[in-house]
Amino acid sequence: MPSVSFEHVNKRFGEAIVIDDFHLQVADGELLVLVGGSGSGKSTILRMLAGLEEVTTGTIRIADRDVTALPPRERDVAMVFQDYALYPHMTVRENLSLGLRIRKVARQEIERRVGWAAGMLGLEALLDRKPKQLSGGQRQRVAMGRAMVREPLVFLFDEPLSNLDAGLRAQMRIEIGSLQRRLKTTTVYVTHDQVEAMTLGDRIVVLANGQVQQVGPPIELYRAPINRFVAGFIGTPPMNFVEGGIEERDGERVFVAEGARIRLPGKSVAIGKSSERVTLGIRPEDLSVGLTTDRSTEQTGEGDALFGRVVLIERLGGTSHVHLDVGPHRLMAAVSNDSLPSIGDAITVHVPAERVHLFGKEGRTLL
Repeated sequence: MPSVSFEHVNKRFGEAIVIDDFHLQVADGELLVLVGGSGSGKSTILRMLAGLEEVTTGTIRIADRDVTALPPRERDVAMVFQDYALYPHMTVRENLSLGLRIRKVARQEIERRVGWAAGMLGLEALLDRKPKQLSGGQRQRVAMGRAMVREPLVFLFDEPLSNLDAGLRAQMRIEIGSLQRRLKTTTVYVTHDQVEAMTLGDRIVVLANGQVQQVGPPIELYRAPINRFVAGFIGTPPMNFVEGGIEERDGERVFVAEGARIRLPGKSVAIGKSSERVTLGIRPEDLSVGLTTDRSTEQTGEGDALFGRVVLIERLGGTSHVHLDVGPHRLMAAVSNDSLPSIGDAITVHVPAERVHLFGKEGRTLL
């Protein structure tokens, strides 16, 4: 049986629907990431699982036990928040052991658990320090250790890295992922950062306006997004989008927009009427860029190529982001630094047909 299951869970605040029919099973030992923008409902789902928010309708089970109406202390979960919430007058050792002491766990068992957590998190040398003597990353480790010593059925993380700088976030992502794989404890992790979601999750749940958009392994969401929202949300840098239509010519289907004509793969495109407006999507890393000397071709694209002019270059070290105007459309290509164009250059951008995505007027994936 799954360690956690949500059975048609709904949450309303008055007339406002915050979570709409959330139905999902989390496997034993899985690290599931809930990702979405502000107001998507991800933190509300986590808080309902923790017992900090009431469920309007539906059922939540942990280890096949209905916990929907149980208070937080009876659910056997441990939560790590964005705010470390450490007691400043207590040492690391005292912060780690506080919850166990409140529950009147035997002293020998407390020492065992604190020693085990400190060893796992590299805190042995810091046990007698107070929080003000720790770095942000060390404080977050203490917050994680405080959850670990509980030895819960489920770990809950609510945007735990938001207060850290970029370097520490990258380091802590690695540490959290490694720790979860060693402990094999079922974990539900909430973040608005899709990089965290892609690097940490066994599966990702993409949420928007309280509804599940897509659930799956990170690479599946990246390669086969179910709609335009997921396509634009998953992936760094984000996918390029161009609005246009479809034409049939010589047995081929061609995407047509001002300044662009791109052949589509031979597989069927279920667009209904040929006049229906569609959106072409292509990831920046799937585009290849070359200089063009034929200025007469700048006005139209044909086949697998677009013609544009460079307006901005972001140099990022090993790669660069080249921003270009193709007709009225602003696109981005992620390229190596071996042969960068210059701002103002006319360039050719090759679009591989097998990497193209196509979305209908309601955002659903057509191709």
